[in-house]
Amino acid sequence: MAHTERVRFPGGNDQELAGRLELPAREPRAYALIAHCFTCSKDYKQIRRIAATLAEHGYGALSFDFTGLGESEGDFAATSFSSNLADLVAAAAYLERNHAAPALLVGHSLGGAAVLAAAERLPAVRAVATIAAPSNLEHLARRLDHAADRAEEPAAFAIRIGGRDVRVGRQLISDLRAQNLHALVAALERPLLILHAVTDNVVGIEHARKLYELARHPKSFISLGDTDHLLLDDPAAAPWVGHLLAAWALRYVA
Repeated sequence: MAHTERVRFPGGNDQELAGRLELPAREPRAYALIAHCFTCSKDYKQIRRIAATLAEHGYGALSFDFTGLGESEGDFAATSFSSNLADLVAAAAYLERNHAAPALLVGHSLGGAAVLAAAERLPAVRAVATIAAPSNLEHLARRLDHAADRAEEPAAFAIRIGGRDVRVGRQLISDLRAQNLHALVAALERPLLILHAVTDNVVGIEHARKLYELARHPKSFISLGDTDHLLLDDPAAAPWVGHLLAAWALRYVA
């Protein structure tokens, strides 16, 4: 019977991270590692639905809270994009120690950028998929710049995201700008699936087009229609994404 395991493991900076592992009723055909969106968590319902759908198709699916978010230890204001990458590598190492190395990486929004950047550090990964991912990190850096300009604290500031205030460290802005996502995507030697809604008003559809242009073959793009960035407008969107991921990845990871 399919089931969920709550797991904990050391992150990239040795802070303990909390994870949610969805396991199918039978021996998993492969394992997927899922990265959530900026300031979200493993318990975001659309991430849970995607992971559960992957488990229905026979995949083990691990999602986890990045340092300082959800149930994970640490201070989010002290993290950066680079620390997210270290957490992803640590989560992959946990899977490899306890089950099998992840063959599929999946990332939503900024998590999509993170899996694109982390893939080169994870040789066992055979395929990568992004959902509503940016093609560069400058758009987020600019948004954070506006919030930082209004803040008085030298090291951190608050930004309102999803109806709640989140404290962000200023070092995140410089770290985002230090990343060359275009070069990483162009050098990605893995099959890539790009999923993006045409009506996404947070990360526009032009980002999906740019990712597709940069990536090598085999690469695929599937439009998610007119749902929103967080896949909330359509209750069927997240399960559909899970079905798409499972079918597409089967060619590469089974």
